[in-house]
Amino acid sequence: MAEDILRPFAVVVGAVLVTLFVGWAADRTVREIAEHHPEAPLWRLLRRCRTPLRLVLCAALLRAGLGSAGLSRGYEDPVGRLLNLVLIGACAWLAARVATAAVEAGYARYAAGDRDPARMRRVRTQVTLIRRIVTAAICVVALAAMLLTLPGMRAVGTSVLASAGLIGVVAGVAAQSTLSNVFAGLQIAFGDMVRIGDTVVVGGEWGTVEEITLTYIVVTTWDERRITMPVSYFTGRPFENWSRGNPRMTGTVFLHLDHSAPVDLLRERLHQIVKDAPEWDGRAWSLVVTDTTPSTILVRALVTARDADDIWTLRCLVREQLVEWLRREHPYALPRITTAPAPGPADAPDRRQTPPTSEDIGPGPGPD
Repeated sequence: MAEDILRPFAVVVGAVLVTLFVGWAADRTVREIAEHHPEAPLWRLLRRCRTPLRLVLCAALLRAGLGSAGLSRGYEDPVGRLLNLVLIGACAWLAARVATAAVEAGYARYAAGDRDPARMRRVRTQVTLIRRIVTAAICVVALAAMLLTLPGMRAVGTSVLASAGLIGVVAGVAAQSTLSNVFAGLQIAFGDMVRIGDTVVVGGEWGTVEEITLTYIVVTTWDERRITMPVSYFTGRPFENWSRGNPRMTGTVFLHLDHSAPVDLLRERLHQIVKDAPEWDGRAWSLVVTDTTPSTILVRALVTARDADDIWTLRCLVREQLVEWLRREHPYALPRITTAPAPGPADAPDRRQTPPTSEDIGPGPGPD
């Protein structure tokens, strides 16, 4: 009786001890290699595989030592199936971590050598989607391997393969929208339509692309809201991408002023403002009168900046400083509305009717 307990206990303890020792040795080796080669980020990223590696080792040792544990037939088969499932899941976890480390290491080396922000965002988008596709493929393969370890699945394997074509057609029709989003995600990743970090306008909302998956895209608006949209939206509808190609932008500021506004002095003031503003990229600026009304003129100030954030800041700065300068130096140039005091009761016309007099009526008719 004591042997039936000690043998399984010895197998478990031995497997745990060997797992801890081998895991510690592997982690120490990888850490030393990473310290000696800091230019190679792969070794540093491989340290994330410590936990799945230990789980794989422990599950493999327990599965190998199951026959030496001396379990009865009624316990050995269920425990063996459970260890098989754990081993397959741990191997899938380890493979996903290794693949992720390899992809991220490649991107880190590319980012260290290329300083073009637009190209880096494009590669980052592609790397993110590739990592998720590889992870999804590993999970599908692992799930299929787990199901095939069950006796019932092995028995119906032939019929499943025979009906695979019909199942594929039915699944394709049922998941038509999902598959379209998946292919749209691949099109976005490798077609360079939109990238992580791009400034876009979708559905009347201005924001930055925060996350791209195979099925949806998350856009963070300027007020920190998150808009989740299907990937097919970006392939089937027009949208504005302010970061595609060249992120430089041109912005305008409109002011309604009085007809007596000193346009020449206002133009000189705008030039001084943009020269002192760090957001101005030095490409262009102008100030012209674009329209006139019976009471005001419409003045347009045009400025340029490096990207959407700078153009927004520069527009606000120009609008604020021009209005402040006009209020302080030329208050007569601000729009005015001519008003007059409303008439009181004494000023109202007398509308009462008075009876006519004989002089108003005149002489009456003569005799016939």
